Amino acid sequence: MNNPEPGPQTTPYDAGVATVLDPASVLLPGHDVPLGRYSTVRRLLPQRSLRMVGAWCFVDHFGPDDVAGRPGMSIGPHPHTGLQTVTWLVDGEVMHRDSLGSVARITPGAMNLMSAGRGIAHSEESPTEHPPVIHGLQLWVALPESARHGEPRFDHYPELPVLTGDGVRTTVVAGELGGQRSPALVHTPLVGAEIVLDAGAGMRLSLESGFEYAVLAMNGTAQVADAELSPGILLYLGRGRTHLDLNGRDGARLFLLGGEPFDEPLVMWWNFVGRSHEEILQAREDWQAQRRFGEVHGFGGPRLLAPEMPTTRLKARTRDGGIL
Repeated sequence: MNNPEPGPQTTPYDAGVATVLDPASVLLPGHDVPLGRYSTVRRLLPQRSLRMVGAWCFVDHFGPDDVAGRPGMSIGPHPHTGLQTVTWLVDGEVMHRDSLGSVARITPGAMNLMSAGRGIAHSEESPTEHPPVIHGLQLWVALPESARHGEPRFDHYPELPVLTGDGVRTTVVAGELGGQRSPALVHTPLVGAEIVLDAGAGMRLSLESGFEYAVLAMNGTAQVADAELSPGILLYLGRGRTHLDLNGRDGARLFLLGGEPFDEPLVMWWNFVGRSHEEILQAREDWQAQRRFGEVHGFGGPRLLAPEMPTTRLKARTRDGGIL
């Protein structure tokens, strides 16, 4: 997915809106961002006070949107470096095309994982004949130094491990949870999981004490630890927890993010994740000159052009927003 904001490191954050629950928990409201010609998403990560959760460095929640009789998602070819994209759907269908020649239709319950490495381009759009509603998440995972210069690749996972309990259904999208491991290729210790709670259902989830965690609600309202969580807010839970209590109240669909704190400073600009201003500048120049990233075939519209670089140098930032 394309990030239309050229400088996500400048995401507004209103400290007066967040509610501190305990020394390691905070509610962080997201903000709406136009995406393509037809969509608006809620951007939950990065925020000024929180750049990452583990290696998760970007979270957009889109929908549920009524796309009956409308084009739906339509995002033209655009580049990525230094990251993995994770596409997770609750409703609808999305057609992925990339410069490796991959063509994959993703549906709810399946997962697309694109590893950009040194550079890849892709497009995303609703098929011509598509369901009437689209709803899902687009997430980015920052690649560590050991993997970020590698060859690009694309993986489609039609089935993922599912844990079921009394009124609870958990899909392990990435990493390991509850003794189940996702087949998705990852390069740092992390977890991503969808948790669906029936009305009144609850559970105690075992966590890794060395991970930091956050939870978002895709629909419904849930009690998570000491907070009431609803769509449009990211609940950051910090690290050091060994368990997490969840209650679905009237029913809720949650997504859990977690991982070992990612200690490598990053420069994030437009659709690139790098380590320096010069690296981002070179990636932009390569995309504009149609070098490095290859061609995406089959999308019925133009490729996206990169925005102008800022007038000041891009600075590497740590996971908590500090500038180096």
